[in-house]
Amino acid sequence: MNNAPITPEVLANSVIAVPPLARDADLKVCPIENAKIMRHLEAGGVRTLLYGGNAMFYHIGLGEYAETLALLQEHAGGDTTVVPSVGPAYGTSMDQAAILRDFDFPTAMVLPARDIATPAGCATGIRKLAESYGKPIVLYIKFEGYLEPEDAKSLVEDGIVNWIKYAIVREDPGQDDYLSKLVDCVDRSIIVSGIGEQPAITHINRFGVQSFTSGCVCVAPGLSMKMLQALKAGNLEGAESIRQTFKPLEDLRNNINPIRVLHSAVAETGIAETGPILPLLDEVNDSDRLKIAAVARELLAQN
Repeated sequence: MNNAPITPEVLANSVIAVPPLARDADLKVCPIENAKIMRHLEAGGVRTLLYGGNAMFYHIGLGEYAETLALLQEHAGGDTTVVPSVGPAYGTSMDQAAILRDFDFPTAMVLPARDIATPAGCATGIRKLAESYGKPIVLYIKFEGYLEPEDAKSLVEDGIVNWIKYAIVREDPGQDDYLSKLVDCVDRSIIVSGIGEQPAITHINRFGVQSFTSGCVCVAPGLSMKMLQALKAGNLEGAESIRQTFKPLEDLRNNINPIRVLHSAVAETGIAETGPILPLLDEVNDSDRLKIAAVARELLAQN
C-alpha cells in the first residue's frame, strides 16, 4: 500500500474507485475476494481506492474495524492508495480514529451525518476527529444542510481537510449553486466529483474539479481511466462517448439502489464473489439481478 500523503497530483492521476466490500456466507470480510477486486482495479490503472458507502462502512461493526483495515492495507498493491471511512456517528468516528492511528493510511473519509446534526456541529465534530486521528481527513459532501461552503473553507484553511468528495445530486449538474460557491471558497484542485461518470464531465470541465470517484470503475477500470485521461486532454467528445457506455449500469444504480446494484454487478461479472450484502440493506430481486448481469457483462466486455 502507498501511504504517501494525497496531493492534488495524486487525485488527478487516477479515477478514485469506491469498491464494494466482499463478505463470505457468514458476513465476514473475505480477504481473497476483496483482493480480486483490488487486482482488477489495479490492472485497469486505478491507483486510489476509497472504501465508503459502497463498502457499507456506514454499518461496519467496531469489533471488525481493525481486522478490515488490516486486510485492506495488506492486500493493496505497493502503488495503491487506500482511504477507509469513519462515522457517520460522532462517537463511532472517535472510536474508529483511535484504531486508525495504528495503521498507515494517508487519510480517512468522514461519512456525512444527516440526522441529529447541524452544519456548525458537524464542522466541530470533524475538527475533533482530525485532532484525535492526527491527520487531515476527507470531507464527503453528499447533501444540502450537512456543511456550508464556508465551513469547508475554514476546515481546509486550518489544515483539517486533505481533499473533498462532492456528491450532491442535481437534475442538471451544470446548475449547482453550492458547487459554484464551493469552488470559489476552496482550491478546486482538492475537490473531486463524487457521483460516478455521469456528472463528471460537467464537474471537471465547467467547475474545474480535479477528478472523479466511481463505483462502476470496479467493472470497467480501464474504460473509466480512459475517460479521465480524455477529460484531462480536453477531449470532451471522447469522454462523452465513454460516459454513454457507463450509462446503462448507472441508470440501474439510480433506479434500484447504487450500492445494491454495484454489489451484484461485481459478482455477476465474475470479477469477485461479493457475497451477501451487509444489513441494513438487502439483496436485489431475481428480476433485477438478471438486468444487472446483462448490463454489467456488456460493460466489462467494453473495458
